[in-house]
Amino acid sequence: QVQLVESGGGLVQAGGSLRLSCAASGRTFSTYAMAWFRQAPGKEREFVAGISMSGIGRSYADSVKGRFTISRDNAKNTVYLQMNSLKPEDTAVYYCAANSGSRYSINEDEADYWGQGTQITVSS
Repeated sequence: QVQLVESGGGLVQAGGSLRLSCAASGRTFSTYAMAWFRQAPGKEREFVAGISMSGIGRSYADSVKGRFTISRDNAKNTVYLQMNSLKPEDTAVYYCAANSGSRYSINEDEADYWGQGTQITVSS
């Protein structure tokens, strides 16, 4: 069992930056590929970024490529999402997800565990 707790959400102006953190419980964090998803009001949850167990492999949605960076610290059982040049369309609830398989560019139904989500609001 893995529990995921996101933090770092909030309100930011367009063009600003935020860093999300997702802390995982348990000693097996390094055996999970990790991902960030988001869900905007009235829309389906979508993949944002994923990272391999080692942290070497990374994948991004086209909408965030070049602006967001996913990283992880296996010693701290934490995955991060650095978000720069934020846009109003980035407004959403952001979720951390863990996949016990090796894939890190995943669909929603491939995630084994989810965090509770953290709200990001980008004002124009």
